[in-house]
Amino acid sequence: MKFFRTAFLFIFVFAATSVLAQSSSELKRRRDKLTDELEQLNQEYQETASSKKVSLKQLNILKAQINLREEKITNINAEVRNLDNQISQSSNTVRTLQSQLDQLKKEYAGMVLFAYRNQSAYNKLMFIFAGKDFNQAYRRLKYLQQFGTYRERQAGYIQGTQKDLNVKIVELDKDKKQKSNLLTEQEKEKETLGKEKNNQVKVIVDLSKHQGELKKQQKDIQKKIAKTTREITNAIRKEIEDARREAEAKAAAAAKAAAAKAKAENREVVAPTKKAITKTSSNSEVLNATPEAAKLSNDFLGNRGRLPWPVANGQLVHGFGTYTDSEGIRNDNPGYEIRTPTGASVRAVFEGEVVKVMDVSGTYLVIIKHGEYFTAYSNLKAVNVAKGQKVSTKQAIGTVATDPSSGEAEVIFALYQGKTVVNPKLWLADN
Repeated sequence: MKFFRTAFLFIFVFAATSVLAQSSSELKRRRDKLTDELEQLNQEYQETASSKKVSLKQLNILKAQINLREEKITNINAEVRNLDNQISQSSNTVRTLQSQLDQLKKEYAGMVLFAYRNQSAYNKLMFIFAGKDFNQAYRRLKYLQQFGTYRERQAGYIQGTQKDLNVKIVELDKDKKQKSNLLTEQEKEKETLGKEKNNQVKVIVDLSKHQGELKKQQKDIQKKIAKTTREITNAIRKEIEDARREAEAKAAAAAKAAAAKAKAENREVVAPTKKAITKTSSNSEVLNATPEAAKLSNDFLGNRGRLPWPVANGQLVHGFGTYTDSEGIRNDNPGYEIRTPTGASVRAVFEGEVVKVMDVSGTYLVIIKHGEYFTAYSNLKAVNVAKGQKVSTKQAIGTVATDPSSGEAEVIFALYQGKTVVNPKLWLADN
């Protein structure tokens, strides 16, 4: 019975440890990725800091560094909490194993004492023949035989428990050391974070001397984003109108052909089984009028939360929605602003058809149709796709442009369902 209780304890501890290990592994992977991103940003910052002129790019890099550093500190806190749970579980297991080991040794000592007292063949025979009848004497004989086997098994339990105890003690020491290292790393990150925030204040003070020029740059950027958004909306509206006209024309032609055939066969016209596209049909019905478009829409929807990012390596500068920048300018962001290395390749997040390629204030905009869904990629320096071209998932469609005033390379990604803009966060996979 004690053996089964011990086995159950180990199964429970192993299951709990596996869950924690999996979570700890994911946290460590995220911490390593944040460290790599911070190193990359630090290199960019050192390049901009070498210039005597303080730029908006320096401020934006500092903001990104601070955000990532705070996220890394939060990540380390989560790792420490995980280790605290593992240490607590390991400590409990060590105490349980030690208690079981003490009990097993106590029982084994009793058996050794009994065996010592009855070690001679004479004592064993006297113990057997002292039985009041044959059955009792036989049971005593079997008991002596089983007692030897049980003693060997108990010795095996003691060795196994001692081994498990040693393993758990090693794990416990390892977890405690790892926790100590994480806490040391956390203190270093906090110290670096404080320095970065001080640098941010200095940069803001220097930039405030050129506030008028910076606000003009920011407003120009927002005008360009607003113009891009209008062009995307107009392009999607045209796609819907063209699809509606095409579907209505097909429906009218099919109805005319059916009427002619019915007249020739001198019978009544049979109403079509499929609903025809009319002026009252929804945009979704229009865009999914063909089986191919409907399948593409379903496939796109089926990959919600798993779509790749439009760049292989990038950091989110501004997410979807409204925000106010450090200059006090209110911005309405229609998608994701993603910073990426200069000259980076921009790629399609899903298969589809290019429906628009155009120049918007000196950079390119590409719009791809995925059934009733549309993805837009703006601020491209160059493109290598054309209108009407079919593209596949992760296919390169162009390269990102670099802003000459800030020195930053950013791509703006937007996602629409029909004419409705949606938050990319719900669709893109974790970067």
